[in-house]
Amino acid sequence: MGKPHLLVHDREDNVGVVVVEGLTAGTEMLCVVTEDNSDFSLVANADIPIGHKVALRDLSEGETVIKYGEDIGKMVGTAEKGGHVHIHNCKTKRW
Repeated sequence: MGKPHLLVHDREDNVGVVVVEGLTAGTEMLCVVTEDNSDFSLVANADIPIGHKVALRDLSEGETVIKYGEDIGKMVGTAEKGGHVHIHNCKTKRW
């Protein structure tokens, strides 16, 4: 296995975190699930900065975002599988 592009913490997560600089649209990412050290591939459909989230499946407006197996917010826009998930389409439920 090479170096991962994306880490997913829990099998129930619907987003993962980019762990490389300069991830560009069209990159076939090596994704590693830290819960069980399994891996899968996913194509990035946008340029996504390190530390930002990637949708593991299509996410709709109003849907709950799951990271670390926990509810971290809701989608206020949409994201296609492999798309960028950040403050432009994801917000905390606290406010």
